[in-house]
This record gives sequence, structure tokens and C-alpha cells, in this order.
Amino acid sequence: MFADIPYEDWSAALDSTVDELLWESGVCEPAVDAFLVAIRLGLVVTEDLLQSSRARLVRFSAQHQPPATDHTATTIVLGEEQRFERRQFAVAHELGEFAAERVFARLTIDPRTAPFGGREQVANLLAARLLLPARWFRKTALACDWDLLEIKRVFWTASHELIARRMLDMSPPVVISVFDQGHLSWRNSNSGVRPQALLDTEYDCWQRAHHLGEPARAEPHDSELTSCTSVRCWPIHEPDWRREIMRSEVEAWH
Repeated sequence: MFADIPYEDWSAALDSTVDELLWESGVCEPAVDAFLVAIRLGLVVTEDLLQSSRARLVRFSAQHQPPATDHTATTIVLGEEQRFERRQFAVAHELGEFAAERVFARLTIDPRTAPFGGREQVANLLAARLLLPARWFRKTALACDWDLLEIKRVFWTASHELIARRMLDMSPPVVISVFDQGHLSWRNSNSGVRPQALLDTEYDCWQRAHHLGEPARAEPHDSELTSCTSVRCWPIHEPDWRREIMRSEVEAWH
């Protein structure tokens, strides 16, 4: 985002801003309901089923306010979206837009000098951290050995994919792979190195989860020269869509 600012500083600023929002809204344990946070922060959440975007943030000035109201008001306007987790993320994203200037202030950045798309990226990062705060997420994940389904039971307002992607913000080094309708649709690592093609072990583990509809776990074959230590795959199957999410722990990719 800003090449001259270390990732650690960005992460600390984002996490501190999230902790501040949670404290101000009186949320002290998971799961985080983005609607509740917004309301407790004094924002209005409403719907406009005709708008094309999933959500937008609207700030009203004093001249547009009825008498006896605050001098400004901020409204989150949701579009037509039925899926629960997407509605949660949409509100969380607009809260991120609302609080983005706090992140810039912590990093002593003038928002007017932010590169194109910088504020949007901050909003996305804040949204993920708001629904999955670092201190609660890490504690829960370690307690259940990073079991995606167990984490989801605690952080039920976040989607399975958001939870999996959030794992990339934590140690140890892992590769997260998402499969949709029998095809690899996304794959990334937090090791700083682009992940290699699927290992045979990963492919076999994914196929078991895909065809059996049950979580699968595997260790690399002896014949594979890799520092991958374990592979887990979870099926997220719905009547009209089959998705699998895989987590591969690694020491390093060669």
C-alpha cells in the first residue's frame, strides 16, 4: 500500500483501530456483529434495494438533519444481498471506511496524499479484522489447532473464506487454497514466496474432502521433497455450490 511503511506498522495500526472500535461499542467477546457495532457507534444502517453496490457510506451535514439531532450523521446503506455473512462484511467494510482516517492518523499519513485505492484497501483490511479481531482469533485458532469449522462456530458472523484468508495474517507459515466447483480458484501464502503448484498430497486431500464431503487431513508422501508438514481440507458444500478450503502448513517453499 505504502512501500515506505513496514507491514508490522500497518498491522499494528489496523489492530489498534479495531480494538478502539470494539471498546467504543462495548463488544468484549466474539462473535462480532457488525450491525451492532455500527448502531452502538451512532451510525444508522438502512437499505436501498435499488442501489447497485453492496453497501455505501453516506455522511449527512447539519443542513440536511432534522432539528434536535447531532450536527452530522453517518448512514450505511445496504443494497440487495441475502447472504448473512456478506451483509456482515458489507457493514464491516463501511465501518472500515468510516474509521480509515484513524488508521492514517496512527501512521501520521495525510489521507489526501493516500494513493488511489488506498482508503478502499484500508477499509477491506479493517473489515476483516473487525469480524476477526487478532487477539480473539489467534487464541481461538490455537485452542482448536486451526480447525476452520471450529473457528467458524465461534466467529459465526464471518464467512469460511474470510476466516481462512485471515489465517495468512498469523504465524506459522501456511498456504491457503480455495476450490470451487472442482477447480482451484485461489491460492496464496504468508511465507513471502509465491506458493508452488499443488503437491500430490494436497491434491489427494482435496479430492477426499470434495468427493466424501468430510474434512480430510494428510501428511506429505515420503517421495515428495517438500517442507510442507501437514495438509487439512474442509468441505463447504451447499445444494448448488461445492467449495473446499485447504490449509497447508509449511516451513518454507523451495
